Amino acid sequence: MIKTASMIVLAFILVGCESTYISKEEAFPKMYNEQPASILVVPAINNTTAPESADYLTTTLAEPLSYHGYYVAPLELVQSIFQQEGILDGAQLENVDPSVFGEQFGVDSVLFVSINKWQTNYYVVSGNVEVALKYELYSTKTGEKLWFYEDSLIVDTSSNDNSSGGVAGLLVNVIATAVSTATTDYVPIAKRVNYMALSSAPLGQYHKLHNTDQTQTSVNRFKAK
Repeated sequence: MIKTASMIVLAFILVGCESTYISKEEAFPKMYNEQPASILVVPAINNTTAPESADYLTTTLAEPLSYHGYYVAPLELVQSIFQQEGILDGAQLENVDPSVFGEQFGVDSVLFVSINKWQTNYYVVSGNVEVALKYELYSTKTGEKLWFYEDSLIVDTSSNDNSSGGVAGLLVNVIATAVSTATTDYVPIAKRVNYMALSSAPLGQYHKLHNTDQTQTSVNRFKAK
């Protein structure tokens, strides 16, 4: 009975491992059917208490989107236009029909990015910086959601200086951790999250491997929701 139970548990584990990752085409069939070539990035939806996070995030999006084969409407110009209209947060645009963005900016799709975490965590002798983002790409032709993904990254900022022992060594580590956590640059962290998330998206028309990655099993089904 023990042997049978162990085999059943092992079978469930193997099934779980196999089903965690699915192919890009299985995850995002509408993306392949429509194949958008251009993307408009609207101001980020900031669900954090860090007001500067939206601006930092905007500076990190053009590069990975272009790298993955998409034309990105000039971010600075787009952000300037929205600011002139009094739109500072993407939440103000959530109820706008995606077709409006297509008509006004001549793009195939519009990307909403929600910042769900942008914070430092400090635990006296340890610390980390965490960034968590959610991506939603909508067609400006059909209004349907083409690609969606959530990803996050935690960077450890704890001090690893073990040169001093006792109370003095502990104090050194506490100060070093506090300084490291406080001065960590969010921009490269956000950029890494963008690249991680976009690796799940189908490659765009301006990428040399466009339309060859349908069967690539690289999408975490639990993040594509």
